[in-house]
Amino acid sequence: MRRIGLLTSGGDCQGLNAALRGVAKALYEWMPDTEIYGFRDGYHGLITGNSNMMKPGDFSGILTLGGTILGTSRQPFKTIVKGEDEDGPDKVEAMLATYRKLGLDAMVILGGNGTHKTANLLRENGMRVVTLPKTIDNDVWGTDLTFGFQSAVDIATHVIDNIHTTAMSHSRVFIIELMGHDAGWLTLHAGVAGGADVILIPEIPYKLGSVCATIENRISQGKHFSIIALAEGAIDAEEAELSKKKLR
Repeated sequence: MRRIGLLTSGGDCQGLNAALRGVAKALYEWMPDTEIYGFRDGYHGLITGNSNMMKPGDFSGILTLGGTILGTSRQPFKTIVKGEDEDGPDKVEAMLATYRKLGLDAMVILGGNGTHKTANLLRENGMRVVTLPKTIDNDVWGTDLTFGFQSAVDIATHVIDNIHTTAMSHSRVFIIELMGHDAGWLTLHAGVAGGADVILIPEIPYKLGSVCATIENRISQGKHFSIIALAEGAIDAEEAELSKKKLR
C-alpha cells in the first residue's frame, strides 16, 4: 500500500480538477490499494495538518468543474523559508512533521513557480515530491506547456474577438490588459489569435512612438480603430534601462 499526499497551491486556474482527477485515476489504476490524502488550501493544509483521506468517488464528476476541489492559498516562498516569519512556527519543519505523521510515501503538488520553489525546498529536506506545472502565464522553467494556459488563451482570445465591433463602431483604440508580469506568452498567443493590432509583452520593451506610428498608419489606410493587447509586465524602452529598485 502507498500513501500519497495531494495539494494545489497558488493562484486558481482552469484544469486543476482535471489534473487532480488524472493523478488519482493513474494511481488507483497502478496501485488499487493507494491511499490519497488531500490537503486543504495548499501548503497551509500541509503546515497545519488539515487533510482527509479521499476516495475514488471524490474524483468523479470533476473533469469539467472549475476551481479546485482541494482549495488553494498563496504561501509566498519567502514566508516559507525559516526565519522569515519569526512569530510563527518553522513552516518547513511543520510540513515535514505532517508528512511523517501520516506516513506518506510522496507528495504530488500542483502549482506555479513559487509553489515549485517550496516543493524543491521540501525535497532538499528529505520529502519525496512530484510536481505538476500550473499557471496561465506558461512560465514554469523547463516546461513547454502548463495546464491552465490554453484555457486562459481561449478566454482572452474570445474577449479580443468580441471587442472588435465596439472599437470599430466608435472608432476607438482599445487597450486590453492581460496577466503576465514577467512572461508574455498569454498576451502573445491571444493577441495573435484574436487579431490584435499591437501586442506588447515584457520580454520586448516597446517604444511609444512606434505604437503611435502603427496606429497612425492604420488610420491612413482607412482603419479608424485599433486594438492593443498589453501584458501587465510590459514596459517601455526607457523604463527597461532602470534598475529594478528604481523601476518600482
